[in-house]
Amino acid sequence: MNSTIRSLAFGLTPAVMLIVGCGPTPPAFFRPNMVEAISPTPEKDSISADQALLPAQQQQVATIMLAMFGTPDDPVCLPETGLDPAKLRLAAGPVRSDIVGRKNGLYREHCVHCHGITGDGLGPTAAFLNPYPRDYRPGVFKYKSTERSDKPTHADLVRILHKGIPGTSMPSFALLSPIEVDALVEYVTYLSIRGETELALMRQFFELDDEDEGKLPETQEFLIAEVLEPIAEKWAAAVDAEIEVPEMPTGIELAESIAKGRELFFGDKANCVKCHGVTALGDGQANDYDDWSKNIVKIEARLSGLAKSDADAAERQWAAEFGQVLSGDALKPRTIPPRNLRHGIYRGGRRPLDLYYRIHAGINGAPMPAAKGTVDPEDIWHIVNYVRSLPYGLDGELGADRTMAMRPPAPAGLASTEED
Repeated sequence: MNSTIRSLAFGLTPAVMLIVGCGPTPPAFFRPNMVEAISPTPEKDSISADQALLPAQQQQVATIMLAMFGTPDDPVCLPETGLDPAKLRLAAGPVRSDIVGRKNGLYREHCVHCHGITGDGLGPTAAFLNPYPRDYRPGVFKYKSTERSDKPTHADLVRILHKGIPGTSMPSFALLSPIEVDALVEYVTYLSIRGETELALMRQFFELDDEDEGKLPETQEFLIAEVLEPIAEKWAAAVDAEIEVPEMPTGIELAESIAKGRELFFGDKANCVKCHGVTALGDGQANDYDDWSKNIVKIEARLSGLAKSDADAAERQWAAEFGQVLSGDALKPRTIPPRNLRHGIYRGGRRPLDLYYRIHAGINGAPMPAAKGTVDPEDIWHIVNYVRSLPYGLDGELGADRTMAMRPPAPAGLASTEED
């Protein structure tokens, strides 16, 4: 660990405690990721008390995180993150004006009520929103111009702030200045890198050898080179991971392109009909979750199994404690229904290019799969044209007879999906 990190890790904690005791209002703090602290392994089906971090290990992670990232009021910006300290200062801390009258604390003013002080999606209003606000800590973003597993570009996050996300509670912040938007994007990236680093540290405990005595090394080589830099490099690489979009096919009439897109929509290659339904009302498969909710569902099922099994008293006690953690640190999972394509509301944007991105790469963290590898890149434009051609439709809540009346005839050679 370099001298800066070492002095922070082992010298600042008492100082922070002193500040808490002096001021009328305690400073803000980042909530530890307790769900992952109790079950940090990627495979949630086999969680047990043996996989939970010990209190001393949780404290070590908290101390390291304070050293590497600071607090919501005073963020630390290590150069390896590639972040701009000036932008972080503009977005961090309580709402206030600096010496030149410029507003600071932008994240606290505009974002914290939904996304929470830690960026965990647990703000005061989060439980009342559908869908829930994004949890930034996993570093998973749905609407972007990059491949499925890659990070969003800076421009992707700027666009979301400008446009908002239609069909959700995420509003447009188009009235903010470009400097303010840049600062918020920088701070969201900071929260994501911080969250990913915390999770990586927790999982490192299961890679330790016996001689490590259950403690992580606190060297610069480990904390920076092995943990932080690989995460930061993925963010830096996003600008080179943008999807290569071919030109729209030429020499083909729009009606013919729509017909080709419809065939792909119903066919085995794209198989959009499986989830979005034969009427594109989103009434196909509707019992799936996004990835973070799947983790909670798995954990809840495992805890329920422990409570009903012949597990020993220690396991049952651990299961009860974990259940209490879930009730305070995780929102109740909700299924994520497929998009109703007849409303013309596309959360990732309604430009043809936006639809191409969604179909090509799928939606990271969601059940929406990628057409990449199964549909030719040029043919994805035909699906885009078909989706954009769909007329505004009903919600599908008026009864099966009304929905059936809207159903288009199946393409030639495709068996009807109606049951006799």
